[in-house]
Amino acid sequence: MSIEVLLVSDVENLGEIGDIVNVADGYARNYLYPHKLGAPVTDSARRRIEKIRGERDAERTADLDGARERQARLSEIEIVIAAKAGEDGKLYGSVTAAQVADDLREKGFEIEDASVELAPIKELGESEARIKLHAEIESSIKVRVVEG
Repeated sequence: MSIEVLLVSDVENLGEIGDIVNVADGYARNYLYPHKLGAPVTDSARRRIEKIRGERDAERTADLDGARERQARLSEIEIVIAAKAGEDGKLYGSVTAAQVADDLREKGFEIEDASVELAPIKELGESEARIKLHAEIESSIKVRVVEG
């Protein structure tokens, strides 16, 4: 026997908040309801979900706007990293995404190491790094490696 449940939280492989899903009666009673992941489909539950959706949409919009602002500021940035190199211009080590993220943090950007996409740079010169600011927004910055 199945029952309609209003999801009050995202449930992997089932649905997102606000979705009305058909699940087995026991799954709803024994898992979704006790863990506060779902609620019976009632008018008050629908109103509660609409309020949560509104708050979540406002939060997503604010996050997206913040990412667009950071994207505009990042487009003007060039990172210069000094590294030791041999006579042929090959670096003794390599410049990594973590070093780029550290430099961006010093410049006032809140960037995680994992959001910087950069193949290790092993020679002097100019490269490009992509910065993942949001699920929908990326920015590119120039990374210049100089003898140092």
